[in-house]
Amino acid sequence: MSIPVTDRGRREDGAPVGSFVTLVGNPRAGSRTRTVAEAAAEAVGRRIGHDGPGEVVDLAALGPHLLAPGPSAGVEVALELVAGADVLVVASPTYKASYTGLLKAFLDRLPGGALTGTTALPLLVMGDPRHALAVELHLRPVLVELGAHVPTPGLAVLEAQIPDLDEVLGRWADRVVPQVAGALGEGVRA
Repeated sequence: MSIPVTDRGRREDGAPVGSFVTLVGNPRAGSRTRTVAEAAAEAVGRRIGHDGPGEVVDLAALGPHLLAPGPSAGVEVALELVAGADVLVVASPTYKASYTGLLKAFLDRLPGGALTGTTALPLLVMGDPRHALAVELHLRPVLVELGAHVPTPGLAVLEAQIPDLDEVLGRWADRVVPQVAGALGEGVRA
């Protein structure tokens, strides 16, 4: 499914395509979580006519600064990018049946309502299918609490599915794109 685009940044109906940001809560740089998250953002973006990869906030590089007592320019820029996103892919590996403490520490730095007008797409990468509900039970509520519109379903990707990622992402994106496009078309962030 693809929504036609007539010119850069506008769909056929004249609505803006919106800014895409991918937030990766894995403490390891170059993680599979980042790979999956970027591919998920691209799969959704391509279907709604977003051209370009969007911004990526990889918390692996910001971890030491998140709990520092003083301000950090890198953290502040990351918070602004996330709060200003029209579409935000929020990804984490599954740690102890939930998302990482690193991601929680970052999200805790956002003020209440900071994601109002943002369409957030929660994503967890996991080793065990028993954790598949964690994306809906743990990650979705914090995004909603911050004011985000969160289409269903969130994405739970098993590590064993990564070789078939295009197929997994295609099915998921086909389900959430109408909701994302509807939110952008209604001017959620406008």
